[in-house]
Amino acid sequence: MPTIVVIENLKIQIFADAHNPPHFHAVTPDREALIRLSDLSILAGSLSGRELNAAVQWAESHQKELADEWQRLNPGR
Repeated sequence: MPTIVVIENLKIQIFADAHNPPHFHAVTPDREALIRLSDLSILAGSLSGRELNAAVQWAESHQKELADEWQRLNPGR
């Protein structure tokens, strides 16, 4: 699973052969959340407010990059 970016202690990752809907994982040492690419809402898990804000702010300005990486790792999904 490639790590797309590390923001302090927060990793943004996308799994290969992942399930729909397209999403990324926002992972800290203590928590993890799956965040939908289309609207940046949480699908599962949880983060602190600060962690979620950092993940969403970064993702807002990198949505195309995230979508492209999702398609590369999950062709045909």
